[in-house]
Amino acid sequence: MKTALVLLLALALGHALERGRDYEKDKVCKELAMLGKDDFRSLSLILYSRKFPSGTFEQVSQLVKEVVALTEECCAEGADPNCYDTRTSELSIKSCESDAPFPVHPGTSECCNKEGLERKLCMAALSHQPQEFPTYVEPTNDEICEAFRKDPKGFADQFLYEYSSNYGQAPLPLLVGYTKSYLSMVGSCCTSASPTVCFLKERLQIKHLSLLTTMSNRLCSQYVAYGKEKSRLSHIIKLAQKVPTANLEDVVPLAEDLTQIVSRCCESTSEDCMGRELLEHTSKICNNLSTKNSKVEECCQEKTPTDTFTCTYFMPAAEPLQLPAVKLPTKSELCGQSATQAMDKYVFELSRRTQVPEVFLSKVLDTTLKSLRECCDAQDSVACFSTQAPLLKVQLTSFIEKGQEMCADYSENIFTEYKKKLTERLRTKTPNASPLEIEDMVDKLSDFASKCCSINSPPLYCSSQIDAEMRDILQS
Repeated sequence: MKTALVLLLALALGHALERGRDYEKDKVCKELAMLGKDDFRSLSLILYSRKFPSGTFEQVSQLVKEVVALTEECCAEGADPNCYDTRTSELSIKSCESDAPFPVHPGTSECCNKEGLERKLCMAALSHQPQEFPTYVEPTNDEICEAFRKDPKGFADQFLYEYSSNYGQAPLPLLVGYTKSYLSMVGSCCTSASPTVCFLKERLQIKHLSLLTTMSNRLCSQYVAYGKEKSRLSHIIKLAQKVPTANLEDVVPLAEDLTQIVSRCCESTSEDCMGRELLEHTSKICNNLSTKNSKVEECCQEKTPTDTFTCTYFMPAAEPLQLPAVKLPTKSELCGQSATQAMDKYVFELSRRTQVPEVFLSKVLDTTLKSLRECCDAQDSVACFSTQAPLLKVQLTSFIEKGQEMCADYSENIFTEYKKKLTERLRTKTPNASPLEIEDMVDKLSDFASKCCSINSPPLYCSSQIDAEMRDILQS
């Protein structure tokens, strides 16, 4: 399986489809010969479900059908040497037709205005944003077996599509490994004398792989959303908020380590990259932070490193430390060789003092520090710092206060109690509002809080929501 995966990744099937070059054709044909039609088709279904997560099952299935058909035709002995290039070009043209039965990427229409190779390369570069709210819900054992017995192949296809489109940011080797194990479990248990006992036993066997796949999807989704530098910033904020009693020297290396792991493993061809690297990272967490925080210490007692990492990942923010206010970095700090260290220290110190979720802090700190560093290149950098620093400080303070107001009471209460307190606050704040208006505001704000007021909130969705709520502050 590992060799097959490496070839598939080297092939980059989505790119090969649009590029249609001879060397890509050779890889496709070798893959088809090695895997056989059925496995080639299954892996294509996983790849295109990842590539087009908003496409319907029917659309993705139709694209896979076309790709498998053209691959079989063009890889057959005696096929026209131009077959692959011709057929992929035809498929590219068909994809641009208004009634095309294929899934569509954002930006497809712009690519369709181009021609030839330029169009194919443009379409190959398109990608969806991560699915920040997976909708896949596993059926009950009885529902699984009923669907499997009725149509084993149809069940497998539907599962591959559903799971891969929902968790498509997980490294491909992990995604393939888990879906293969899951379908093997279904095949064994739905034909066994005691399906319930079988499922219980088999799920325990694949629990580690399932957890590693879903956690990797989370980590890689954030990495895609934020990019490398902002991911690093995010990890510093989260660690400082979870363990505010830690030292800067404990937190920054851990943040850098996790950022490097996801940058290496999210697109890695190695089946054990994420598992191996997270194991080592988890050991560093326990060595560096377990003596600084009782909750980390508890997490480090979990049975497996994956369980320990998951435990620390979902740790809520601790109570912030009551310390003197932290000052923005100075011109000499930001414009010198130690600028990164100065920014790290400021991010760390502000985060451990601040009770506002990471999505708020990442957004405002990224903007604030970039704006301040621009002064380093100003003609009169001293004047720039003197003017900008007070304005940015006011903006940052206002932003944090608004964030604290929007998330007030959420993390300390169960949801029903939170909504009661929110209702009381809104009645006091807007005494002239009608009961229906209060109810609408409560529904809106509680929905926002449920998605964006936790430490691991989805960055893309929450960033857009924060923009909408704070436009006056962000534009001031």
